[in-house]
Amino acid sequence: MRHLPVQPAQQRSPLGRRLALVAAAAVLPVAALSVLGTAAPLSPPLGPCSGPDCPSVWLPPNNGNVVGRDATINVFVGGDYSVQGRAAEVEGKVVALGDLTVNKDGGGLFNMAVAGVGSRVVPPDGTDFVTVGGNVTVQPANTVEIGGTSDLLGTLAFGNLRYGGTLTGTVNVVPTGQTIQDATAKNQYAGLPDQIAELSTCAGTATANGTVTVSGNQVTFTGDGTSARQIFNVPGNIGSLTTAADLVIAGIPAGATVVINMLGTDPVINTNTGTGLAGDPFTDLRSRLMWNFPNATSSTIMGGAQFQGSMMAANPAGTTMISTPGFNGRVYLAGNLVQLGSSGSEVHNYAFDGDLPECATPTPTPSPSDSSTPTPTPTPSPSESTSSTPTPTPSPSENTPAPSSSTPVPESSSAGPSGSASASASASGGSQLPGTGAGSAVPLGLAAGGLVTAGGVAFWVARRRGRHS
Repeated sequence: MRHLPVQPAQQRSPLGRRLALVAAAAVLPVAALSVLGTAAPLSPPLGPCSGPDCPSVWLPPNNGNVVGRDATINVFVGGDYSVQGRAAEVEGKVVALGDLTVNKDGGGLFNMAVAGVGSRVVPPDGTDFVTVGGNVTVQPANTVEIGGTSDLLGTLAFGNLRYGGTLTGTVNVVPTGQTIQDATAKNQYAGLPDQIAELSTCAGTATANGTVTVSGNQVTFTGDGTSARQIFNVPGNIGSLTTAADLVIAGIPAGATVVINMLGTDPVINTNTGTGLAGDPFTDLRSRLMWNFPNATSSTIMGGAQFQGSMMAANPAGTTMISTPGFNGRVYLAGNLVQLGSSGSEVHNYAFDGDLPECATPTPTPSPSDSSTPTPTPTPSPSESTSSTPTPTPSPSENTPAPSSSTPVPESSSAGPSGSASASASASGGSQLPGTGAGSAVPLGLAAGGLVTAGGVAFWVARRRGRHS
């Protein structure tokens, strides 16, 4: 059995070195943490479920009735979102600031926002289910469906596709959802990549209070049993591109947040551990489990599991590849996402309710003022001294250097030009039950070109959810 080394925080990230970690927060007991106020829960539109209809219980992935509504973003991509291989669906509210490209092997259906199998917690009706800052490109033989059935009786859950660029290919928006071309679609989310990068980098500088050990093919995470935040640092991979690791976790107190920092630049997680069922330790931790990639240029999550927990990645130029049968949690990336798999790959909507490490923002050091040298008081001229009016005695403030103003002037922002192009969607097909199988680790190339946007929606036919082709 060997212990994985812990990488010093000061060697990990330039941004991390500029952020001062709140002292010893990760090893204080719960009571002390609450007094110091060092908890940092994610705020809307990220993190916990929001809205009046959040479920009290999050069920394992299933194809039953919708059990709640969630207005929080489940998948945020600061760059481009690419769907490849046999990827099947993504559940919950989706925002991508770059382009969305769907190019599955041999074509087929890709469900968005409402999944045939998932938590069955979907965005509120009539809201923007999917927001894309750039272009939406659905390659030939592929179909994107936004919305779906909310119960076994065929009641529809519907919302909008809002996009900033062009729409090419077949997009089926369930009525009465709409396709809305809006050049400013991404503006309200423009600050989230920086926020995610800061949160991820901060968490990556936290001092580990748990240990990671490897024995053969088993990776064990052992917490300290007391801290409100359990921090584990992994400098390399969990498993490999060809071998899946078995995961064990222990020593986690009730209600604690677990952060697993994958500190490498090209980290891989390959595991078959995770069922989504109650009693599974990772399922029980899911809502407070965050997998963090603060330094990754590329990161891969793969294997045959219903992978539990949320993830975030700091690098705006980085790319994350997800090819598990089920990813059960939030996906918050400053960079790009590739969703792929050889036999179905799904992202399911499950909230993150944990408290991340909080870093203090350094107080700026005032720059020296030009007024540090006192301006001499003028000496009255002889003619002035002959006046019967006494010469006033200078007040102390005249000889005291005035502080220079260092208040920054905020930059003005302007919205982009409003788009005038119209977009329409085709009306074919209904919500289908996706296939679920093991993922592939090799990303497939994107095909160039596209189709002319399909004609306007005339109607939408609800069909029984079946398997993806």
